[in-house]
Amino acid sequence: MRLDKFLKVSRLVKRRPVAKELADAGRVILNGRPAKAGSNLAVGDELELLFGSKPVKIKVLELRDFARKEEAETLYELIRD
Repeated sequence: MRLDKFLKVSRLVKRRPVAKELADAGRVILNGRPAKAGSNLAVGDELELLFGSKPVKIKVLELRDFARKEEAETLYELIRD
């Protein structure tokens, strides 16, 4: 699954174009390396999102094309916020 789509489905970012801008600005780190919006994710990958001065680190637990609001938080595990 594409990185930008996962960020939207998991509701870490509200819209997919915003997720793309975040990745293109180098503010998304995938397994220790800067990631592009089209990077492929797999279960077990670690993401670090740099929101302003507050980095959020998560581990991908599940990949889905769609998730309800209640299910969105089950797609990842918060490692550090």
